[in-house]
Amino acid sequence: MKGWLRSDGRKGIRNYVAVAYLVECAHHVAREIAAPYNAMTDGSGAHVIGFPGCYPNPYALKMMQRLATHPNVGAVLLVSLGCEGFNKRSVENLVRESGRPVKTLVIQETGGTRSTIAAGRAWVAEQAAALAAAPTVPMAVSDLVVGTICGGSDATSGLTANPAMGRAFDFLVAERAAAIFEETGELIGMENWMADRAVTPELGAEIKACVAKAAAYYETLGYPSFAPGNADGGLTTIEEKSLGAYAKSGASPISGIIKPGDIPPRGGLYLLDVVPDGEVRFGFPNISDNAEIAELIACGSHLILFSTGRGSVVGSALAPVIKVCANPRTYQRMADDMDVNAGRILTGEADLDTMGREIFDLIKQVADGAATKSEDLGHQEFILTYKSFTPIGPACLPAVA
Repeated sequence: MKGWLRSDGRKGIRNYVAVAYLVECAHHVAREIAAPYNAMTDGSGAHVIGFPGCYPNPYALKMMQRLATHPNVGAVLLVSLGCEGFNKRSVENLVRESGRPVKTLVIQETGGTRSTIAAGRAWVAEQAAALAAAPTVPMAVSDLVVGTICGGSDATSGLTANPAMGRAFDFLVAERAAAIFEETGELIGMENWMADRAVTPELGAEIKACVAKAAAYYETLGYPSFAPGNADGGLTTIEEKSLGAYAKSGASPISGIIKPGDIPPRGGLYLLDVVPDGEVRFGFPNISDNAEIAELIACGSHLILFSTGRGSVVGSALAPVIKVCANPRTYQRMADDMDVNAGRILTGEADLDTMGREIFDLIKQVADGAATKSEDLGHQEFILTYKSFTPIGPACLPAVA
């Protein structure tokens, strides 16, 4: 594999210009700036990310800082209206310190929509050309961070795609890569099993507390992580869904707990806690797959494994998404959107080890530049909203090699 070396020692598998709007009022301008450069499927070009809120939020700032300095990002254009509360200079300075080219355009100072689009396109064109000529370096599996998520689940998800991705995670961890699973709201009932796999008893206790927080959050909302589409697809209970979600984690020891924007310090298996801390204020957690994908990317994930039984079509900005289809009938209907047919386990054409190895091999191919189906189709979904988190404690990342 090959990648692009960054100043912090991480290596990117793509070399994008990130065009980031800092308030919804700047979204259209950012989208128009990136438009001529966002149809590229060779790992270059421009991707739009952004934060729609007008008043500041520490979570959103940390997310934008991590995303703007993600290893798949080679240059950053910040697009500001001018009167929003986002701390644009903090992001700009951090990106500059990382050695990446960065520019901030303030629409109110640049002359409005047309002038800002013209200035932005000129800068992106210059940076895209420079990034296309940037040298690459060798990259090993141990350099990778891979996230996993499931969406549009049905009764086949926990039988085929999820455990197959878990097996691929075991192969990654064995090669000293970092693997991140999440959705604590869909792991209710699995906390004792996860605690038994923790590398220290203290970490096990933190895992139980994480899941208890998620359960209390959903109880307050009165809205469990169980969608009508799950029931239509044959899932019967949240317990059944939790068993399937748990299968995505594989069987490796759990090395730590992280929160959005925390980067795993070393290889291993990590649980990402995406349920906000504190009182319920900012809406439903675990309700948007793309919001969680953004959080996985902010933790350094180079690419995402996405399990679906009903058939989700989403991709993501900044990081490739590998679709692992659980249901063989869904795969037949939606083959243009799916990268892997894990439903072959149900039809007897493959076993779990074979599928896990196939996904592991595809991860390496995508990391080396092969385009996923969502990349070919131009999917670049992105969502960032308000949340609130407290920092992780020392028990969450025990110093265990």
